[in-house]
Amino acid sequence: MHELILLRHAEAVPIETSGDDQQRPLSARGQQEAQAAGRWLASHGVRPGRALCSPARRADETARLALAAITDAPTLQLAPEIYDASPGELLALLDQYGEPGTVMLIGHNPGIERLVALLVEGRSDEFRGMPPGALAVLHLDGALEPGNARLDAFWSP
Repeated sequence: MHELILLRHAEAVPIETSGDDQQRPLSARGQQEAQAAGRWLASHGVRPGRALCSPARRADETARLALAAITDAPTLQLAPEIYDASPGELLALLDQYGEPGTVMLIGHNPGIERLVALLVEGRSDEFRGMPPGALAVLHLDGALEPGNARLDAFWSP
């Protein structure tokens, strides 16, 4: 892949409201954030060729709302290993989809924000900076390895 889009799920209802972390839906604000992320991608001509998503309801809803704004968006692929994944586990998953093009990964913190730091800075310790609904567009300079990416764009609702 040449480009990687990392999208953190948008704002979800509190766990006390739903009772099950995997089944937490987006809040009304989260739905707006996800739609806005999709509009940002579309307005900047960023179109994934593949979209991988955590099966958690809030991530799935975020992905579907964001992809709805993109012309010829790819079919969403749920990947259970994204939920609660470390940066290394996310790298291993992405390594399976190394074809040229743009891959979008929709998931959770701290994995998403630490993956950004690992790919851009070469380390992932204590990085904070991906609020709900935020996305990072990375350009990969060759292999999918720590420190081998450039942050081309960052957007936050």
